[in-house]
Amino acid sequence: MANHSTKKSSKTTVEDAHAGQSLLSKAFTPEFQWTDKDEFLDVIYWIRQILGLMLGLVWGIIPLKGFIGLALFLLVNVAIVYIYYNSFQKVDEEEYGGASEILKEGLMTSFSSFLVAWIILYSALHSETGS
Repeated sequence: MANHSTKKSSKTTVEDAHAGQSLLSKAFTPEFQWTDKDEFLDVIYWIRQILGLMLGLVWGIIPLKGFIGLALFLLVNVAIVYIYYNSFQKVDEEEYGGASEILKEGLMTSFSSFLVAWIILYSALHSETGS
């Protein structure tokens, strides 16, 4: 009976240690055991928001235009999130409703942030005045 309580207490200690970690440190811990599914989806959401802004700034500076810029954004955004959850975190897709559910988490808001950053920076740096 003492063995059973030892196993239970060591499991609780691991969960308590994870509870004390910030969400940022959990996000950068490889193969972290996510006990709260919403926390993992929050990490995906915020990765996407940061990625959207960064790519919008880069596309505005380069300058990329049109469909190529849009397609490249979607490709890079989805690829980075896929690599993050599949190779770095190694989460089970089925726990989150499949790959499509993870891949579309925060995608539209990220796309909006990307467009705003891209359009403003591109217009500021590369617009031609007709006067």
